[in-house]
Amino acid sequence: MTADPIRRPAHLRPALIAWVVAGGAVGSTLRSQIATAFPTSPGHWPWTTFLINVSGALLLGLLLELLSMLAPSERLRAPLQLGIGTGVIGGYTTYSSFAVETISLGAGGAVWVAAGYALVSVVAGLLAAGAAMWAVRRVLGPRRGVAR
Repeated sequence: MTADPIRRPAHLRPALIAWVVAGGAVGSTLRSQIATAFPTSPGHWPWTTFLINVSGALLLGLLLELLSMLAPSERLRAPLQLGIGTGVIGGYTTYSSFAVETISLGAGGAVWVAAGYALVSVVAGLLAAGAAMWAVRRVLGPRRGVAR
C-alpha cells in the first residue's frame, strides 16, 4: 500500500521538488540579470545585493501571509510555498553574495562599513517581511482560521 502523498515529507515528493527547481531557475536568472545590469564597485556598499535581499524578504513575507490566509489546504499551499517561496524567492535572494560582499568590505579595511552592511541588511529584511505581513492582514482583515 502506498502512503498518502500529502502525508509524505516534501523532500520525498517529486512534484514538489520540481516546483522548487523550476522556481529556483527563474529566481536565480532574475537575480543574475539584475546583478549584471547594476554591478557593485569593489569597496562600496553593495546596493544591488542589499536591494535584492530586502525586496526578497518583503516578497516572502507577502507570499507567506497571503498563503496562510487564503490557501486553506496543504495540497494548494505546498506547491505555491515551495515553488515561489523556496524556489523563485530563494533563488532571487542571495546569502552567498551577501556574505562575500560583507567579508570583502571588511578585508578592504572598511570593517565598520561591513558590520553596518550586515546589520542593516538583516534588520531591513526583517522589517520588510514584517511590513508585508502587516499590509496583507490590514488589507484582507482578520485571519480566516488557517493554521500556520
